[in-house]
Amino acid sequence: MFNIRLKRFIGTLLVTTVMLFSLVGCGKKNSSQLASYKESMAAFYDKLSYYDEAINAIDPNSDGAKAELLGYLDEMNAEYKAMAELTIPSEFAGISDIAVEAADYMSMADEYYHYAYDNEFDESSEQLASQYYQRANSRVLIMLQVLHGEDPTGEGVTVTPEEAQQFSTIGGDTSTEE
Repeated sequence: MFNIRLKRFIGTLLVTTVMLFSLVGCGKKNSSQLASYKESMAAFYDKLSYYDEAINAIDPNSDGAKAELLGYLDEMNAEYKAMAELTIPSEFAGISDIAVEAADYMSMADEYYHYAYDNEFDESSEQLASQYYQRANSRVLIMLQVLHGEDPTGEGVTVTPEEAQQFSTIGGDTSTEE
C-alpha cells in the first residue's frame, strides 16, 4: 500500500515539475501574445465606438445619408473580419468560435443593409440586417466580458468552466485503491 502511494506521489511530482517548466519556458511568449491580443481588441472596440458615434451623427434627411451609412457599415464589416482573423491566445481559446460568429453576423448585416438601401427601400431586408447586427454586437459584448475576466451573461449564453471537463461520468469507476 505504501509503494502505491509513493509511486503516485512521485508521478504527481514529476507531472507538476514538467508543467511548471513548460509554463516558465513559455511565459514571455504567451504574455507578449496575450498583451498583443488585448491591445488589438482594445483598438477594435475603440473603432466600434467610433463607428457607433459616426452612424448616430448621420443626418437621416441628407441626400448622402444612405451612402454614408453603408460606407460606415462596410468599414465596420472589415474591422469585424480582421478581428476574427486575430490569433487568439490560449487563455481566451473559448472565444474563438464567438469571434468568427460575430464576424459572420456582421457580414450578413452589412449585406442585408445593402439590400435594404441600395435600391428601393426593402423593409424586410432592413429588419433582417438589424437582427444580424444585434447578434454580431451581442457576440462582441460576450467577448468583452470574457476579456475583462467576467462570466458572460445574456440571452442564450451558457458558461461551461474548464473544471466541468474533469468530472467523471455516470458509471465511471469511483473506487480508489490504496
